[in-house]
Amino acid sequence: MTLNKIPFYLASKSPRRKKLLKQLNINFKTLSFETEEKLIYGESAKQTVLRLSKEKLDKAVSKIKYGIVLTADTIVVLNNEIIGKPANKKEAEMILKKLSGKTHLVYTGFAIYNSITNKIIIDYEITKVTFRKLTIYEIRDYILTNSPMDKAGAYGIQDDFGAVFVKKINGDYYNVVGLPLFKVYQALLKVL
Repeated sequence: MTLNKIPFYLASKSPRRKKLLKQLNINFKTLSFETEEKLIYGESAKQTVLRLSKEKLDKAVSKIKYGIVLTADTIVVLNNEIIGKPANKKEAEMILKKLSGKTHLVYTGFAIYNSITNKIIIDYEITKVTFRKLTIYEIRDYILTNSPMDKAGAYGIQDDFGAVFVKKINGDYYNVVGLPLFKVYQALLKVL
């Protein structure tokens, strides 16, 4: 694959994004840096994920001289309220109670830059996710696993008990995990 002839960097600490990118059979290195994921009052969910992905890309590009860089940001939106990662267990419980029995949207923005062709693509994906009604005991048991703590919306649809909270989805499953693989792959082909 042509992509494997160019240095490729995933600028993300997310183990889920690393796993998803491996599915594309791309050799990559990870870049790690601290970034503040600030929400701006009045900004739409789409604007938020696009802005945060671009901010991450700007930081990542300053660390590499040559190659392709991919960044991403995922948020959950319920009734136009942006829900990020919980700050603590109490907040995780509050978030899961809010999502219980309702349909929310998962937005993932991503940015890809190829320093060789000087091409950049910034895009996003939306997936509708419907939760079944959760009991307080399920919520608290799940929080005890610490799994909700590093995830937007305080749950993971993959690999853990959070999967059984989801009654149905409409859209890209991988977007809910944290990286819309179809759109990312198409974008990668366009920046070559």
